Amino acid sequence: MAEIQHGPAELGAQMDYPEHERTYHGFTFLVKWGTTVLVALMASMAFAFFAAGWFSGIILFALIMAAAVFLM
Repeated sequence: MAEIQHGPAELGAQMDYPEHERTYHGFTFLVKWGTTVLVALMASMAFAFFAAGWFSGIILFALIMAAAVFLM
């Protein structure tokens, strides 16, 4: 029977899979929402600059974010 080793994974220690999964889910959450916020911000800034003004850009940002929350 194999011994239980405590130490680095290279030496045969047990992996902490729940921690790996939490880290992965946290990273994907951050990437997904970070990208969504940046896309909404860039679109609303472009709309505010080229079209109506800063107030309409804020409204567009809020609408894009509400749509993203609803769709995700």
